[in-house]
Formats: sequence, C-alpha cells, structure tokens
Amino acid sequence: MTLWLGDGNSRLPGYATHQLGVAGAVLDNSTGKVLVVQDKNKTINAWKFPGGLSDPGEDIGDTAVREVFEETGIKSEFKSILSIRQQHRHPGAFGKSDMYIICRLEPSSFNISFCQQECLRCEWMDLDELAKTKDATPITSSVAKLLLYGYREGFDKIDITMKEFSAVYTGQVYKLYHRELPESYKDMGGL
Repeated sequence: MTLWLGDGNSRLPGYATHQLGVAGAVLDNSTGKVLVVQDKNKTINAWKFPGGLSDPGEDIGDTAVREVFEETGIKSEFKSILSIRQQHRHPGAFGKSDMYIICRLEPSSFNISFCQQECLRCEWMDLDELAKTKDATPITSSVAKLLLYGYREGFDKIDITMKEFSAVYTGQVYKLYHRELPESYKDMGGL
C-alpha cells in the first residue's frame, strides 16, 4: 500500500529484525556465590541465569534487574554487560533474530522467593561449581568462567560498562556501553 500511495519507492523503515533477551548474573562478591535457576519451560534441569525479554523502551540493565526480581525475588543493581549472543532462526523469536545479553548484577537482597510458574529451582551456587558443572546451558557455562575470571582477577578485565550522555536531540539521553578507558584517555575528546 505504501508503494501504491507513494512514488513506488517506500521510505518506511523495515520491521524490527531482532528481539532482545536479557539475563542477570547476580554475584555475591562476599561469598563467591551466583544466583541460578532451572527453567520450568525450556531447558529443564539445566542451570541458567534468570532473565527474559526486554519491554519496548526498557534499558538493558533495567530488564536484567526486573527479570531477576520477577523470577527469583532478589533485588539487584546493574554493574556491567558480560556478553552478547546473536542467533538467527531462533525458534522462540517469532520469526526474528535473537540478541541475548548477560549482565553482571550486584545483589541488594539475598532471600530467594522464586516464581514457581517459571522456575523449577533457584539457588545461590558457588561460582567455581557453576563454572565446572555439566548441568548448565552452554552460554551459562561460558559466562560463569568469564565471571570467575573477573571475580579472581578484577572485573575491569571483563566488564563492558555504561555511561549516560546527552543526545543531540533536546531533552534526550543515550547510554553508551564500552570497556573502561584508562584515566589518561578519559579526558581526551570529551570522554
């Protein structure tokens, strides 16, 4: 119809090509334990990080915090992005490609009250154990090893952090995610 109404060359943008899933790797730095769930609906008996789909207009960190709370009852704070996975022809993506982002979160509560409609189990698991277990999804296993490296050697080696900037559009802001710069580069060019 847009071609018929116009000059034959539609200028309307294409439909969205990806859905965005976000999970939270909630690590208690004082104990070395990480929050994991066993999903009731998909990967039964495989440990994974709690998460779900981002709502329209919702920031990545906010999605991770919300999904962790909805699934586990744990309150947390966004710290960084740990990983990004892109997958095409994902069977649960409604014909779209799928982006899946895992964020590092810090807990502000510790008593689990998990959603029994979504989860079979939920627990604080030792990070070493999660990194070694065969009972985790492949992405959970990989990110657990990355998280263990950051826990032992410093999160500055793994974190993709966020900074908020004023956009060129009046009253708008945007969030830029990147590895942290050394101090000698931060004052160069406005960063």
